[in-house]
Amino acid sequence: MSLLLVIILIILLFGSVGTYPRWGYSSGWGYGPSGILGLILLIILIMALLGHSPV
Repeated sequence: MSLLLVIILIILLFGSVGTYPRWGYSSGWGYGPSGILGLILLIILIMALLGHSPV
């Protein structure tokens, strides 16, 4: 596994935990953070399908 892949997976893991609206301070954020994380995942998926993946 390349180092870049590990870094991207760690960032996505922390991002998914951070956007989980369970805690009180993040319950009023709405769909913004999870939408941004979903957009990043979609871009990475499209890049992987087209063969231009950074990993």
